[in-house]
Amino acid sequence: MATDSMVHGTDTTADGNLWDGGKPPFKASYGKLMMWYFLLSDAFTFSGFLIAYGALRFSMPTWPVPDFVFSTAPFGVHHAPLIFVTFMSFLLIVSSVTMVRAVQEGHRENLRGVVFWMFLTILGGAGFLGCQAWEWNNLIGVEHMTVTTNPFGTHIESGVYLEGDGHDIKEGDTFEAGDTYLIHQHGGDWEQLKFKTSGGEIKQQEFGPKAFGALFFFITGFHGFHVLSGVAFLLIIMINAASGLYVKRKNGYEMVEKIGLYWHFVDLVWVFVFLVFYLL
Repeated sequence: MATDSMVHGTDTTADGNLWDGGKPPFKASYGKLMMWYFLLSDAFTFSGFLIAYGALRFSMPTWPVPDFVFSTAPFGVHHAPLIFVTFMSFLLIVSSVTMVRAVQEGHRENLRGVVFWMFLTILGGAGFLGCQAWEWNNLIGVEHMTVTTNPFGTHIESGVYLEGDGHDIKEGDTFEAGDTYLIHQHGGDWEQLKFKTSGGEIKQQEFGPKAFGALFFFITGFHGFHVLSGVAFLLIIMINAASGLYVKRKNGYEMVEKIGLYWHFVDLVWVFVFLVFYLL
């Protein structure tokens, strides 16, 4: 009897109720907490990359002008600064909205709604990746920008900008000392472009800072990898949801909510990438 009393005494609390285990902190499951930990560490990684970009940019006397670098768009559109990247950003933002709707339908245990809105989210992410692939192809194949060569740049010497090769040089625009000016000409032989200083001396134009190309491809590529991974996970979870796997769990489609946290993080990071590369 004494042994039985001791055993029962350890199984009950002061108010006589059986102990039901520890309460989840912040009313979040283990899976959600792990996702938040991952996103926090990933945020530190992106922050380090963007801070490095800012440090290198402000340590150099010249830097490419985004309005010139990103002024082209598909179907032969030129001199339309930031039009194409704005469309890319719009696709990603809309996909974040559709992800919110998928999570809402999951809380309502609506299988068809979850699958429909996740499918639209996947289309938005795939569209963004397609646009980024075109932008990379244009910068590498048409503009000849690589991780080691940057044909875009600015100079700080005043004079007259000359266009053409060494045998046929035409006088172009003038520029003031200290003003930024694009040294790259679309469709031209950028290795032969020259400029003349105010003293009349013709100088070979130099390439822009090498760090720009390396940082652009690395940071946007790293973000693009996150988008690609997100699209893959979204597709897997959508297929699982369509098969009825999450219906039996009766937990409000928590897996959909967890991938939604990741997708919103990817969209938020793009806002900062868009700011530092395309606006500043």
